[in-house]
Amino acid sequence: MKKDRRNFLKNTALTALAIGASPILAKTNTRIDTTKKDTENNCNALTEDYYGEGPFYTANAPIVNNGQIAPNGELGTRLIITGIVKTLDCEEIIPDTELDVWQANDAAEYDNSGFHLRGKVLSNSAGFYSFETILPGKYLNGSQYRPRHIHLKITPPGYPTLTTQLYFEGDTSIPTDAAASIDSGEFDATHRTIPLENNGGVLEGTWDISIDGDGTLGTNNLHLTNGIIYDVSPNPFSDELHINYGVYKPSNIKIEIYDMLGQLVARIGEKQLNPEKYTVIWKPQTSLPSGTYFCVLKINALQVHYKKIIKK
Repeated sequence: MKKDRRNFLKNTALTALAIGASPILAKTNTRIDTTKKDTENNCNALTEDYYGEGPFYTANAPIVNNGQIAPNGELGTRLIITGIVKTLDCEEIIPDTELDVWQANDAAEYDNSGFHLRGKVLSNSAGFYSFETILPGKYLNGSQYRPRHIHLKITPPGYPTLTTQLYFEGDTSIPTDAAASIDSGEFDATHRTIPLENNGGVLEGTWDISIDGDGTLGTNNLHLTNGIIYDVSPNPFSDELHINYGVYKPSNIKIEIYDMLGQLVARIGEKQLNPEKYTVIWKPQTSLPSGTYFCVLKINALQVHYKKIIKK
């Protein structure tokens, strides 16, 4: 049974984490806090949106290989959404999940005759996805403005499609919106309402998706008891990146960098480490293109935590 296989793999991995070792990388003398919770990785099943598909969906949108839903020069504030797709128990990642995205433009208008501000992106081999667009405008729905939102149909390989909408924290139209204001039950929008950070004029948000599907062993809540990336700085970076992480049990540690296609860009050492806090510095090749990457912590070959990083 699939669940039994997951439990077997997970228990085997946890047993392997008990192997003793000597630290190799430079470390601080600060004691590790193994009770630290990382709220950005809480496991919340993706919910449908109360308004469902709405009247503006167009089927057969093209695959956008570079993740760019909004073309260069599109009027509006640039917006980048990234995350990882995981199974409902958050124990496995799901590659090749299709995200069918559509939205209004800056003036709150939809293209209903073509595929402008419409397209499909796929989660890569490590479960990560990313798309770049613009912040959609607000439009009247009766006497109230709908909050800014992005429509998505999310389809894991071989599983049914879930239709939903993504909202943004701080939007003053959320409390009066029939869909975005729902905070419990099957249409709960709480975990589909995400914060945005302004990074040099570009808004960035992280949205991890937990959905029904067959995954592969990968990023999961093992970071709560085994290891975590505390911080990556500066981010965005250019010449070097400081990666601060913690190890909770004696284990084999890898820090790896992946691009948006899921291809390994760099492996920053492989060490047997004891429980402690560590810092490692990555100096990428000058030829590394600008863009979005993922810094991944692996413990005994398990991908347990990640941070999104941006190369200037």
